[in-house]
Amino acid sequence: MELLGPVLLIANPGSRRGEMLRELAMRAFRDAGVHCDLVVTEQAGHGASVAAERGSGYQAVFALGGDGTAIEVLGALAGTNVLVGLLAGGTGNLVARSLGVPLSIERAVPALLKGKEARIDLGLLNGEQYFAFTAGIGIDAAMVEATTAALKRRYGVSAYIVAATRAMLRQRTFRVRIEADGETIESEAVAVVVANFGTVLNDLVRIGPDIVADDGLLDLCIFSPKGVPEALALAWRLFRKDFSPHRAMRYRRGARFSFDCTPEQTVQTDGEVRGRTPITIEVRARAARVLSPK
Repeated sequence: MELLGPVLLIANPGSRRGEMLRELAMRAFRDAGVHCDLVVTEQAGHGASVAAERGSGYQAVFALGGDGTAIEVLGALAGTNVLVGLLAGGTGNLVARSLGVPLSIERAVPALLKGKEARIDLGLLNGEQYFAFTAGIGIDAAMVEATTAALKRRYGVSAYIVAATRAMLRQRTFRVRIEADGETIESEAVAVVVANFGTVLNDLVRIGPDIVADDGLLDLCIFSPKGVPEALALAWRLFRKDFSPHRAMRYRRGARFSFDCTPEQTVQTDGEVRGRTPITIEVRARAARVLSPK
């Protein structure tokens, strides 16, 4: 397919190198002969309201920012027929990377304008907050809490590695009770992840086996290592994409999960803290219509 416009660009000014990236994006749309209207968000939630109010008037809506901006736009347009293109302007850009979008804006814009469309699933936290990549409890959420804006500005994506290392060294075990499509699972854990995409940072690491974003299901991943040495061994297994049976790794695919933890745990989705347990998570099958390069 080839988009001829007009398109809407929703850009987060707080993302890294935001002003320069906006200029690069607008130039790339002009060079492609596509009319683009620009809205720079002013506060959290602004991108969602703009997408919901104006998105249907354009051939596609592009989001320029990090994963927070991406999910604002994807969530606002969930269940509609509006095409969404994601441009990497944040620190992790996990959703854009998982869709194969080039990190270079000059390459990404023409690749998406001449790309292909797909329907992907979204997760829904407590019936209110959409997520596209993962929801997490335990080390996963602790890493997000520890990745401050200052760390992101200084280290970029490496900030997550620094924060993850700190969280692993300070790991705290908790008890989790999960209702998974009617099945009860009880376990000790240091991290619980509900994944929609399985690859991290261009497939450098995989969270679990055969996780895909368009199967109408989410993937529950429970990690319960005993101590830091075993946690490091599990991390190495994920890096090597080794999902052979292991007592400290458990996987289960499903459409709806509820979680209750002792003690209560912080929850993150797509890199943003979203409160504490207990929570429910369910899938919205093929809810987002997205662009990816051919």
